[in-house]
Amino acid sequence: MDQNKPNPGYGRWKLLAVLFVCASPLIFSYLTYYVIKPTGRTNYGALIDPRSHPIPALGSTGLDGKPLALDAYKGKWIMLQAAPGDCQQACKDQLVAMRQLRLMQGKDMERIERVWLITDDTPLDTVLMRVIDGTRMLRVKPEAVKAWLPVEAGGKASEHLYLIDPLGNLMMRFP
Repeated sequence: MDQNKPNPGYGRWKLLAVLFVCASPLIFSYLTYYVIKPTGRTNYGALIDPRSHPIPALGSTGLDGKPLALDAYKGKWIMLQAAPGDCQQACKDQLVAMRQLRLMQGKDMERIERVWLITDDTPLDTVLMRVIDGTRMLRVKPEAVKAWLPVEAGGKASEHLYLIDPLGNLMMRFP
């Protein structure tokens, strides 16, 4: 065999190697998507059947004592926190997190309302009210909240953040 004559088999192997290198990400992505399914999950919320949890008549009032229904905010997404007026640190952190979650939406933040259902007649901390400015505060009876908001066995509604869709249906619960 002549040293200067090109080997046609060698060129074909080079071409196949380049094609394999270029196609390998596609092949591995199909392999991992259809064959190797991840078992770990990173979702923190729990879906709630929206048909079984529409907004009921809670008999809620504003801080001024005038009747104000949660239905007034229909048409927007509602982040809901139910807690007593004597809001401890975990409750305060959750209310501030609601404010931050709304701010993270940028130009779409006007599509979200924040509502704090206050389950007693305790006077509110004015410093907290300044920190969570813009949060709608409604006073409701704790029995009405307990009957409406689903929780795990042994849990309390104040331990969760709830999400209501624009149609007025409770749809998600976050710890």
